[in-house]
This record gives sequence, C-alpha cells and structure tokens, in this order.
Amino acid sequence: MIFWIASYPKSGNTWLRALISSYFYSKDGFFSKDIMKNIDQFPEKIHFQGFEYDQKNITDTTKLWIAAQERINKDKEIKFFKTHNFYGAINNNNFTNNKNTLACIYIVRDPRNVITSLKNHYELSYDEAFNFIVNERKYIFDYHKKDDYSDFQFISSWKTNFQSWKYQKEFPVKFIRYEDLLDQTYFVALDLIEFINKVQKNPLEIDKIKLKNAVNSTSFDNLKKNEIKYGFSESIFSKQQNKKIPFFSLGPSNQWSQILDKKFQNKILESLKDSLKELSYL
Repeated sequence: MIFWIASYPKSGNTWLRALISSYFYSKDGFFSKDIMKNIDQFPEKIHFQGFEYDQKNITDTTKLWIAAQERINKDKEIKFFKTHNFYGAINNNNFTNNKNTLACIYIVRDPRNVITSLKNHYELSYDEAFNFIVNERKYIFDYHKKDDYSDFQFISSWKTNFQSWKYQKEFPVKFIRYEDLLDQTYFVALDLIEFINKVQKNPLEIDKIKLKNAVNSTSFDNLKKNEIKYGFSESIFSKQQNKKIPFFSLGPSNQWSQILDKKFQNKILESLKDSLKELSYL
C-alpha cells in the first residue's frame, strides 16, 4: 500500500522526505546522500512501462494512474511516495483511491513564502509566481524531456491542492504546516512517526535517539552542505546563469514579510485571505 508524502511545490516535501528516509531507511538515523532514493515520486515514466499510452499527450497517463498503483502494490509492501498532484480526477481518472492508498502526510506552507521560493527556483517574476499558485489548471512535468509528458502532475492552485487532500475522507491524513516543522522540528517529527507507526499497526516503540539523529542531520544547513558536496538531483538548470540553481537556497531565511513589498502582500491577501485564516497564517 502507498503512503503518500504530498504537498504543493516548494512547501517542504523534500525536507520531510529526508527526515522520514533517515529514520526509516538507516540504521542510526543519519542522513546520507542516497537515502532519499528510497522514496520515489509518483507519477514517473518508470511506473508506466509496459502500458500503452501516448507520451506526447499531456494527460494520457492519467488513465493509468490506478493501474500503475495496483502494480506497485502487488507485493503488498508499504511504500512511501512523493507527489505534488492534487487529490482528484482528470478526464474522470482518479489520482488514487483507498484500495491503493494507506494514508497521507500533507505538508502545507504559507503561500507568501511559496511564492518567494518559486520565484527563486524557477527564475520567475513575483507576478509569475503569484499566477502560478492561483492557477486552477496548473500542471507540471519535466520540461527537459521533449515531447514526453510521462511524469505529468496536475497540481491545480495552492488552495485547491491542500484542500483536496485535507478534506477527503477515503484514508487518514496527517496535515502539518511547514512553519510548525521548522519551529518544533523534533516534536512534529515525533508526532509524524507515531502517526506512521499507528497507520502501519507497527507495535515498535519510537527510537528517540535515532529520531534526534534524523532531525539534526536533516537540518537546512546540513542538507545545503550535502548538496554543495554531492549535488542534488532535484535542482534545476538555469538558462539565465548557465548553471544549476541550488535547491537548498533560502530555507529559514525565506521571510516573505521582509522580501515582498506592501502592495504585493495586499494582492496576495485579497486573493487568499480565507485560506490564510483557515491555516492560522492570519
């Protein structure tokens, strides 16, 4: 069964996967450069091998989402998967269901910091980043793969994305805020591991020393040092700078209130006020 680690882009999914990988896939809890390979992204081209589809058709893989997950689950082992997809249907094709999904951890982030992070990561203007997160028809794919939409993900808007996972009733969801994970990393991580163990019906007690090692070794500074030393597969090549943009760039220093001018802050507030209140960002 699949255990989703879901989020909108630039919301802390990578940090969460690093933390979970370090705890569950190491002996002592310490992060290492290859440990995140234990948590794949869905969808990706590899999941559709052997199926017939048109890779040049943007949404054609959606008809295979469930079939691919059924194949993943044939061995009945519990597996973590990253996704930015919204929880819903495209062309009447559901992204997942309770027959293939055990549970989900969803991490949400203040959209004002999502905007500043998107701007840096994709080399956008602030207006382009704003339009990105409010676009109800937004989708992403690996644009380096010409005419290949095999890893197409329909993410919709920031608001629709988080609400689609938060309010579904098909399977358990642990909903956390990036800011809480940042402020109280150990205790939020402890709560996450308890949730994962409970859903898996795992009777083992949490190894708190191992968890502390996982928390400390996946701090932003340590992940950034690891990227400098070994590189990072999720970093994007900059056409403007003719080099890769560091993935771990702003981190905790990403403070929208110090970066965005008042006019732009008000623009976001007018559009997302209800959601900001819902998530206690106001």
